[in-house]
Amino acid sequence: MRLLTGHARLAGVLGWPVSHSRSPRLHGHWLATLGIDGAYLPLPVHPDRFATAVRALADLGFRGANVTIPHKLAAFEVCDVVDATARRAGAVNTLVFRDGRIEGSNTDGYGFLESVKDQAPGWQPGAGPAVLLGAGGAARAIAAALIDAGCPRVTLVNRSRHKAEALAGDLGGPVAVADAPPLEDAALLVNTTSLGMVGHPPLEVDLAPLGAGAVVSDIVYVPLETPLLAAARARGLRAVDGLGMLLHQARPGFEAWFGAAPVVDAALREVVAADIPKR
Repeated sequence: MRLLTGHARLAGVLGWPVSHSRSPRLHGHWLATLGIDGAYLPLPVHPDRFATAVRALADLGFRGANVTIPHKLAAFEVCDVVDATARRAGAVNTLVFRDGRIEGSNTDGYGFLESVKDQAPGWQPGAGPAVLLGAGGAARAIAAALIDAGCPRVTLVNRSRHKAEALAGDLGGPVAVADAPPLEDAALLVNTTSLGMVGHPPLEVDLAPLGAGAVVSDIVYVPLETPLLAAARARGLRAVDGLGMLLHQARPGFEAWFGAAPVVDAALREVVAADIPKR
């Protein structure tokens, strides 16, 4: 059993609600494995109190925090400084309190890229065009990360075309909008919507046009294998689940707060996925 001292480093996750978050389990595993004197706490904060709560955490000596729904846009506004990842994503999911300043970044894109590289060895962002389903915050972060990493073209497909067009305009670069997924030359297909999640309708997309070397990714991780991923595996395509993105996006924050570089491995996946339905 780990015992905290007066020198314990503290961090947490801000959300409303936050009881569903697996981040305390994730970071708790790393803290225990690395033997660090620290704690990572769930921090339920009402949107009306968000800015006040963040400044209070900094005053109380917290090292920082993760930010989840519905606070990612508000987190951007409360920061004294934001890095390029946050500016590109238009939102903040990681706060670091340093030298009296609140610093913000967005590690979602990083987490996505690392997850695909991990679960589809040999894949590179420049391998070919990517198709993203959805045009929300996750799509913005992932599209920006793909473009910045050398993806030759990102096509957004969204139920509301005007929202996809607005996102494409914000991102600039090789971003297109289509009414149907152009899969014939796609090297990567990503579902950034909630379709396929437990309690939501399945995502209906015909994977037949995808080439044999294509990768199919779903940021949904409840269940671990969504109908989209099951269909991809049935066709012999490489499939990347959403849990990897959750695990990898947590690494930069943990290192900044606790001063150690954690590892995403099978043991971590087992701990975090213990109560997640497989299908």
